[in-house]
Amino acid sequence: MANVLPACLLLALLLLAPALGAQQERGLVINLEIGELCLQSIQCKSGCCHRANGLSLPRCAAKAAEFQECSPKSIYGVYYKCPCERGLTCKADKTIVGSITNSNFGVCKDPQDSYRQQ
Repeated sequence: MANVLPACLLLALLLLAPALGAQQERGLVINLEIGELCLQSIQCKSGCCHRANGLSLPRCAAKAAEFQECSPKSIYGVYYKCPCERGLTCKADKTIVGSITNSNFGVCKDPQDSYRQQ
């Protein structure tokens, strides 16, 4: 049994090495394009692994643009609403209750807009 674990790890490394080595190229596990099946957001080039509902399969999706619905970044790695594009913030309910009840959605806003209005 002790020899099985190192053999499995070696096999996994051999399978993942080509995908991990080619940072700019599309891989089987990482650098997935929009629309491809995913398990975690880190696999997607966009940084968002999205599912439409609890029964749908998660797929890579584009991050939310300004004024679109969003989710704050989470440790789960799969989102019902993608996080905001770079430079935008998601004004959402960040409480644990919002996370559990899946109601922690907000809207992407440019933080610079609040400074301009003052």
